[in-house]
Amino acid sequence: MRLGTRLCVLGLLCLQDWALSQGQALEEQTSGQVDILAFCDDPQVKEAVDGALKTFNSKMSSGYKMALYQITQATKAVNESGTVVSALFNSKRSNCPAEGDKPWSECDYLDGSKAPSPCNTTVYVTEAETLVQAVICELDPPVVSEKSQCMGCPMEIDQNNEDLKAPLSFSLNRFNSVSNSSHFFVINSVGYATRQVVAGLRFSIWFDMRKSNCSKADNQELHSACHPDPADVELAHCSSTVDVAPWRHELPEGNVDCEPGPMPPTVLTRRRPPGWSPLRNVIDFEAKVPETTAATPPSTSPTAKEESSEESQEKSDPSKPTQDPPAPADSPFRCPSKPWKEFVPPTASVPEGTTVSGPPEQGEGFRDADLQA
Repeated sequence: MRLGTRLCVLGLLCLQDWALSQGQALEEQTSGQVDILAFCDDPQVKEAVDGALKTFNSKMSSGYKMALYQITQATKAVNESGTVVSALFNSKRSNCPAEGDKPWSECDYLDGSKAPSPCNTTVYVTEAETLVQAVICELDPPVVSEKSQCMGCPMEIDQNNEDLKAPLSFSLNRFNSVSNSSHFFVINSVGYATRQVVAGLRFSIWFDMRKSNCSKADNQELHSACHPDPADVELAHCSSTVDVAPWRHELPEGNVDCEPGPMPPTVLTRRRPPGWSPLRNVIDFEAKVPETTAATPPSTSPTAKEESSEESQEKSDPSKPTQDPPAPADSPFRCPSKPWKEFVPPTASVPEGTTVSGPPEQGEGFRDADLQA
């Protein structure tokens, strides 16, 4: 038993010495080398990429093999025994199953519309063999978690959304009608608002108001001249739930709960921008049927008309050739290389005996025979 243990330890030591010697030999081969840029269509670079794809495809147990699309960059480091090739290239899925024996170079692209997958490889090339040291391909984009939309759930909306106009007006009128204050209150800021689809639209709003300069004794209702009183600062905050259905021409309905004082700090407040007010000029809640009015075309200046006519004439003039977008400047190292193969979408086969009719001639309308089965 002791003899077997000694032999096992001795064998492990010999294996470790061999691995260390191989690593040192590889370091000696690559030490002192300087990577230089190589042509992307260099035969040695192509051989390295071919070996990298074969190695990568051999590790795949399911799906489809990867095929070369384009070599984007390459470097070479030459020594006495061989060449170390480092390459960046793009690959696409082919129509050859991963478990098949068909090489990737005899396959076609499975789907040419998808973006290619970036790959990088390091290959040691000698006259006798091509040794792939590493090959990495990013086949799938990183998974990013997204919140799924809850249908029928309250969704937060912006505090400046115009849809808040009617529910805020309703809430403000409800407060001013039951308040014991001698003056009307106006909206100060909206802290938080949600919208929910029910039988109509349900708005939940947290906001605060400020005492205005309009007294109830001198004014029958709130109007556009009412603004916060700078000499007498008095605040009140509310939470309201209002249901609206403007398409049914019904008045808003809801509940408004208000308390004196500013909005609690737990509700994030955002003051409305200058010049925006959903309430200052709209206080009427009568259900009115909108009158049908003709759509007014947008006004255009003579200069705009001339420019648009020139543009349309240029677009419709077949004598002027269309200019293709400028092609990117080629690298002095011919990088990136030309695509390995153009993608040709499959064409639908037509059964034998089927007559394919062309489009009807100009001026020829439908006939009764066209409608017969």
